[in-house]
Amino acid sequence: MASTVILFSCFTWPALAQEGAAKQGTWSGVIIHSECTADEAFAESAKCTENRGPGVELALYDDTTRQIYTLMPQDPAMGHLGDSVTVDGVVRGNILQVASLKLLTGIGLSVGQMAPGFSVPDQFGNPQSLDTLKGKNGTVLLFFRSADW
Repeated sequence: MASTVILFSCFTWPALAQEGAAKQGTWSGVIIHSECTADEAFAESAKCTENRGPGVELALYDDTTRQIYTLMPQDPAMGHLGDSVTVDGVVRGNILQVASLKLLTGIGLSVGQMAPGFSVPDQFGNPQSLDTLKGKNGTVLLFFRSADW
């Protein structure tokens, strides 16, 4: 039984912000403690989500840009160490002023759920859709939100 496997990669390349310039938006990633480095967070090191006790600040590791932002205020992130979240707010330097923080739940389709219709260009610029890609035994779609190329 043959299946078709399709691999898509989506990137977000943010503009480089000037030092001190404020940027309002939405960021997603994992709540880690501020003693963790971007390389450790990228490697999903367990030490990044260990409870370090009082005095250690919580931060957001944005796995798309591999940036770490200290969260201010800290209260919305309390109790969410290691959780995947979406944060709305304003970034100044490496500080993310939190307007709202939401847990990411239910990412992706449920098992057996049909993928919605779509149309995207392939590597040659030809339009592809769920119908054009469907194999006789089904289709598997893999989406990667970010990658370290």
